[in-house]
Amino acid sequence: MKSKTTFFCTDCGNETPKWTGQCAVCGSWNTIVEQPEVKVRPKTGGSRPGGTPGKTPRELQQLDISDEMRFTTGFVELDRVLGGGAVAGSLVLVGGSPGIGKSTLLLQICGLIEGSLKILYVSGEESERQIKMRAERLGVTRGDVFVLAETDMAEVLSATEELKPDILIIDSIQTLYNPDMSSSPGSVAQVKDCTASLMRLSKGVGTTVFLVGHVNKEGAIAGPKVLEHMVDCVLSFEGERMSSYRILRSAKNRFGSTNEIGVFEMLGTGLGQVMNPSEMLLTGRPIGAPGTCVTCVIEGTRPILAEIQALVSPSSLSMPRRNSNGVEYSRAMMLLAVLQQRGGLRVGGCDAYINVIGGLSIDDPGADLATVLALASAYKDKPVRDDLAAIGEVGLSGELRQVSQVNQRLAEIARMGFSTCVLPHMVSGGLQIPQGLGLIHVKTITEAITRCCV
Repeated sequence: MKSKTTFFCTDCGNETPKWTGQCAVCGSWNTIVEQPEVKVRPKTGGSRPGGTPGKTPRELQQLDISDEMRFTTGFVELDRVLGGGAVAGSLVLVGGSPGIGKSTLLLQICGLIEGSLKILYVSGEESERQIKMRAERLGVTRGDVFVLAETDMAEVLSATEELKPDILIIDSIQTLYNPDMSSSPGSVAQVKDCTASLMRLSKGVGTTVFLVGHVNKEGAIAGPKVLEHMVDCVLSFEGERMSSYRILRSAKNRFGSTNEIGVFEMLGTGLGQVMNPSEMLLTGRPIGAPGTCVTCVIEGTRPILAEIQALVSPSSLSMPRRNSNGVEYSRAMMLLAVLQQRGGLRVGGCDAYINVIGGLSIDDPGADLATVLALASAYKDKPVRDDLAAIGEVGLSGELRQVSQVNQRLAEIARMGFSTCVLPHMVSGGLQIPQGLGLIHVKTITEAITRCCV
């Protein structure tokens, strides 16, 4: 059958009939690549991949969800991110940079899952001997774990139909290829086609599929953006290369809340769970040092304490250096401008550096006040009290606005031993003040700086 040449955007997966320098959908430059599109005629009278017959429409009220099953993965932190455990028949994508621990996490799951679930681990990057050596190091000794070193999608589907596993692990999706397509493995067309086949398998048979996805140099999952739309759950493994701590973040979850995080530590025997992330992130916090302040952010449904550090020093350059790690750069620059114009501190001619300890990336506006107090403390060289935490969103007029889930934040702050919390003056709803925690209500950043940086 004659193939039709089309063009794809490697960032968003948009298809176009001709090559252009810039993608019309996502705006990325030089991401349009040529891929042959092979149209396969639909089969008549056959079954779907996995041997499942076609389905007929059913009324919504007649559908039964009582058999919807969740099972534990053996990791409490992973179960939290997935929304209470993995769902049978779901398609989960785990992305992250090389060496972050994706394969280690999934191989450990094979040894921790309880019950008589049959697991098939398909690897296109390692041989069976390499997987065996790594399994011994991680202590995976289950007898119902099967290993297949294969990259041919047809062979993978054939082995799955023969073995009928409850859980299928693909490491990685970029190594699989459809032999009926002329494009190379990892290309846009191949990734889309292989993922679609696995999606039909998971929904038709009920097999839970875990996919490992590599990331590109920008940190996004390599391949078309449509890959993230096809799966049920997208998990992102984050962490600094020189740090032993790893953060598993849920970017998409059809069966639970998004932006939920789980914290792990890379040990010699594999990944270990960090059950108290607040304690981990505050370990080694300096006492009586200027330029540091603690805040409480909400990650999914979980309150976590984070330490924000800042360094402000006079600059001899016409354009002072500015750097932000863990806080979005544009938001950090906005807070510096508000501190200059509304806070009365001349930080415009100073170099400014902001860092969140532990490799945590914060997008919660409730951390604005702590960032401002850390900058003001560094500028004035006066420390913020060690037993004080701050929560609140900062507006462009220098006013403080309320944040969500205040009671959960206050409970976490009190649990970690802090005696004082600075928060906006106006808080809607009834405050549940934990015993032993004092509150300081402020209206503007000027009032907060005056009362905290003394």
